[in-house]
Amino acid sequence: METVVDELAVAAGGDAVAYRLKRLTDPRAIAVVKRAAAMLDWETRTSPNPKTAAKGLLTGRGFSYVRYRGNENYVATAMQVSVDGASGKVSVERVVCAHDCGLVVNPDSLKNQIEGSIVQALSKMLFEEVKFDRSRVTSVDWTSYPVIRFPDVPPIEVALIDLPNQPLMGAGEASLPPVGGALANAIFDAAGVRMRTVPFTPARVKAALASKAAG
Repeated sequence: METVVDELAVAAGGDAVAYRLKRLTDPRAIAVVKRAAAMLDWETRTSPNPKTAAKGLLTGRGFSYVRYRGNENYVATAMQVSVDGASGKVSVERVVCAHDCGLVVNPDSLKNQIEGSIVQALSKMLFEEVKFDRSRVTSVDWTSYPVIRFPDVPPIEVALIDLPNQPLMGAGEASLPPVGGALANAIFDAAGVRMRTVPFTPARVKAALASKAAG
């Protein structure tokens, strides 16, 4: 859904964050969106990134906001990525997350949970894929079913919005859903291609770039 919102912002010739803020009315939603954008030093502009790629890499940023399950946590996530145009490899360089679950009881444990969910989501979006042939599953070990490794884990910054006057909401997996949208939107901002199939492997990204170049 958040990639669709991003596409609408692009079609309207607008900035991704400004487009969302213009349509949000809930003060708590607006607060997390503004906080995450500020954390990433978000520059108001359209996508894709009009600036020249640095060091031979395509660079971009992406944004995503969710109200978990429609009536629980407010979460906004933004990230910076680079895309190697030659290999198709996507590298996540930084992730920020603004998180509102009402009353915060144990901030350290909550941050650990949020960070873990972000890492898990990045692993799913970039690496994890069950493969099979006509008779069986062929993803049988950590080579044929890769997961994210420490070198691929980016710096993660979490801002907790503590509202002691609000009910406590569980925060187990609320920070996981916006990661995929932010990542797909960042890839588009960097490379100008929309990824529709996960995981966003180098082969798939390279194919999307080749298709774009072919017109």
